[in-house]
Amino acid sequence: MENEIKRLLAAVVHPETGKDIVSDGFIEHIASTANKITIVLRFAKTRDPFAGKIRKQVETILQEHFPQSEILVVIKEGGQPPRPEPKTLTTTGGIAHIIAVASGKGGVGKSTVTANLAVALRNMGFRVGILDADIYGPSQPKMFGVEGYLPDAVQEDGMDRIVPAESMDIKLMSIGFFIKPTDALLWRGAMAVNALKQMIHQTQWGTLDFLLCDLPPGTGDIHLSIIGELKIDSAVIVSTPQQIAVADVIRGVEMFRNPNVDIPIAGIIENMAWFTPEELPDNRYYLFGKGGAQRFAKENNINFLGEIPIVQSIMDGSEEGRPAVGIDTRVEQWYRNIAEQIVEKTVKSSR
Repeated sequence: MENEIKRLLAAVVHPETGKDIVSDGFIEHIASTANKITIVLRFAKTRDPFAGKIRKQVETILQEHFPQSEILVVIKEGGQPPRPEPKTLTTTGGIAHIIAVASGKGGVGKSTVTANLAVALRNMGFRVGILDADIYGPSQPKMFGVEGYLPDAVQEDGMDRIVPAESMDIKLMSIGFFIKPTDALLWRGAMAVNALKQMIHQTQWGTLDFLLCDLPPGTGDIHLSIIGELKIDSAVIVSTPQQIAVADVIRGVEMFRNPNVDIPIAGIIENMAWFTPEELPDNRYYLFGKGGAQRFAKENNINFLGEIPIVQSIMDGSEEGRPAVGIDTRVEQWYRNIAEQIVEKTVKSSR
């Protein structure tokens, strides 16, 4: 979001210096939420004769591009304008497509879905990575059986880089690698955001076709920070059929559809759609209701990607560090059908 605002404001030129206000360091601060954008401009001169004109230009540009947001432009005078922030040196340049996997609430199996989607994409021949951004409940190390992994730091082009774990030919970075499984992660928002920025920009991702970003449940600062740091091509939302879970999906949908975020939604997956016991493979028991997420998708003009039932192999795979797509042909086919749709919609939206 911040990068997009700076790109837009680079069109505003100070008449006296002849330089744009971004590269010349007039922008002291940018803050954005779902419905408000605040810009602080600092002018070296007291009562700069062009300050009012520039503020009006900034307001006009932002109102035009973000019509649903309240725009506040604050003028500060005196002192030297801050030096332009250096561009972030990032390791994400080799990633072709980034997909966010989200859920309206916890407990719907979002991380299990992420892990199995990653393996399904790998089975389709793609190079895949996972960023475990569920910073308060990182599950991916357990999903892939790499809980004891301790990332190495290496030097690359004079910069420190973090070596990700690799399992089943999938690159994996998680905050879970840096804490004990029994430790409570008592971080304030800024600490969590800084940790995520490091994982995003310093991990040796290499060349990937898809990076799956396992978001925390719900919506909040962490989500907006990730969206600001990564160019996300599409979002996948996971829900169960339960009405209480589906009701929480609305917030996730609205976040991605907000004009300030504007990330295409590839679709909704209904996880835990039914239960089929091993001894009765043809029986279906709808423990959490039937078709709630599918109905929501239809009513809100969102693509419904498919249903994933509760089967023993998925539960065992999560516990044993082997996503079920790699060991159960039925599960592989369910996820492959979903992955093919996601690929089509993600590639189409990023063109």
